[in-house]
Amino acid sequence: MSKAKKSPKVQYGIEITKPWSKEMYDHNDMVSEEMKKNIIQKWEALIYEIDPETDWIMFEDESSISKLQRRVCYSGYGPGYTLGEVDREFRDEVENMPSYMLHESYSYLAFEGMLPRTSFMLIGFDWEKFDYHVIGSQELTSSVVEKDIVNA
Repeated sequence: MSKAKKSPKVQYGIEITKPWSKEMYDHNDMVSEEMKKNIIQKWEALIYEIDPETDWIMFEDESSISKLQRRVCYSGYGPGYTLGEVDREFRDEVENMPSYMLHESYSYLAFEGMLPRTSFMLIGFDWEKFDYHVIGSQELTSSVVEKDIVNA
């Protein structure tokens, strides 16, 4: 008796494949841009008008600044680091964050209410703490699919 073949998983009109397809990469590039923009906007709102020479130890562990920094960088800073130094490392970490880390970190930060929901979620990952896309967007088609249809 043969097993029935599973239907392929499709998210946002994109078939989930291993290895990843060009559409999957293009979709994730589009979504990660939105996610990174949201993270930096939140960071900039939190550090706005704080002297960059402020010693990092002045920020409580439970402050929003410290929480966001730890979720992105996965480690904290202690005495001797200034806000300016942490800011540079934070921005570098956001810019170079691999997709799987971005997916996991954003999921937790959105769950905690620190970041807004995104238009879509990254695809091709098996787990997230929280569906961080806008409610109902799971029924939408990614714009990368629509571009392929127009260009065909």
